[in-house]
Amino acid sequence: MEEQERLEGLKSAHIREMQNRNVRVSTRIEDFLEIIVELEDIHGEARVSDIASNLAISRPTVVRMLGKMAKEGWIEKIPYRPVKLCPKGRQHAEWMRERHGILFSFLRHLGIDETTAHHETEGIEHHLSESTVKTIQNLIQRLQQ
Repeated sequence: MEEQERLEGLKSAHIREMQNRNVRVSTRIEDFLEIIVELEDIHGEARVSDIASNLAISRPTVVRMLGKMAKEGWIEKIPYRPVKLCPKGRQHAEWMRERHGILFSFLRHLGIDETTAHHETEGIEHHLSESTVKTIQNLIQRLQQ
């Protein structure tokens, strides 16, 4: 029976993933939003070369993705100028920053070292639902009391 339950669990997870795929922001867009918000907050602007450098990808790849993000309303893009987050992009980037902090704190509570906790957070943060992250946040608050 245990194998059948695992199989049903895998099927259920796959179905849920396929249903959520259309409403969830892609991991790649979230990676770009994370870098852009940090560059804006640190340097006041996010240039293509800085985005490329921080994501360790080519400038043409960045330009293509920024075009897609502009069409979807995440950023404002003027040729040869730094990009700017639109309100939609800023709001999502701020939620991602909060989510990262929650998951990082959770891993640190588990005794994971700081460097590993940051690395592991990057690996899992894009795949957890908002309700799961909120539940983890509530657990952290209980642990801190």
